[in-house]
Parts: sequence; C-alpha cells; structure tokens
Amino acid sequence: MTEQDPRPRAPLTTRLITLAGLFQRPMTLGVRGLVIDPAGKVLLVRHTYVPGFFLPGGGVERGETLIEAMTRELAEEGNIVVEEAPTLHGVYLNRAASSRDHVALYVVRSFRQSAPHVPDREIAEAKFFSPDALPNNATRATRERLAEVLQGATASPYW
Repeated sequence: MTEQDPRPRAPLTTRLITLAGLFQRPMTLGVRGLVIDPAGKVLLVRHTYVPGFFLPGGGVERGETLIEAMTRELAEEGNIVVEEAPTLHGVYLNRAASSRDHVALYVVRSFRQSAPHVPDREIAEAKFFSPDALPNNATRATRERLAEVLQGATASPYW
C-alpha cells in the first residue's frame, strides 16, 4: 500500500495559469557597481548601443548570485577585479525598463584594475571621473545614485 501525499493539489487549470504567468510576466534582475577609487573618482561606462555614461553592470544570469553577477560585469566592462566584499547600497525598481525590473546597487571600494579597458563591441569607454566633473551625458539614474552614496541624498526606491 502506498502513502498518499497529504498536501492538497491545486486544480490543473490553476497550475497551468500559474506556469503561464511565469512566462508572461517574468521579473528581471540586474546589478550595478559603483566603483570608487582612492582619489574618490567613480568608474562610468559608455555603451556602443545606447547614449550616455552609466554605472557598470548588467543582468543576473541563471544560477548567479547578485555579487557574482556584479563581479562578472565589472570584469567584463572595466577590467575591475573586486578584492573585498562590496556593500549593498539598495535595490531599486527600474520603472523605465519594466514594472518588474529591479536593480541592485553595490558600492565597491577595494579593487584593482587589471588593465585599462580597450573599447569593444559593447563598451566604447570605461573611465574614472571625479564626481564634480561628470560627463554631460551621465544618466539621471547615475547622478542620483552618486548623490545618494557620496552626498547622503535621500535614497529613491526607483532607479
């Protein structure tokens, strides 16, 4: 005689609707790294496919932790090697991208740059800038995150 599972099962239609919802409304998760050098300069990147300077970062891949994704993105976009655990500054809803897109921002103060970044298909430039001399086309979100971390501005829940 076999034991039956005592947990009630949802009707098949409910399970199918739930499964379909996962494909129709996936939540996306990204990371950005605010890399600050000993002189107080911050690393910004300029992509080849969208205008402006951004904090380096990107999407979290299946099976990656947030820190693993951020570490990978910093290496890919700026040749940055993180040497000590970064600090999580906040998690934001990125309404401009989607009502289900979230971005985690880490602050990185202990790192080394293995080599200057050479322009490639994704990143046209990766440079350190003084916070008081940012490029004119640094994005609004980049400027707001810098103000939060460096000047103590009130943190927004939105990217």
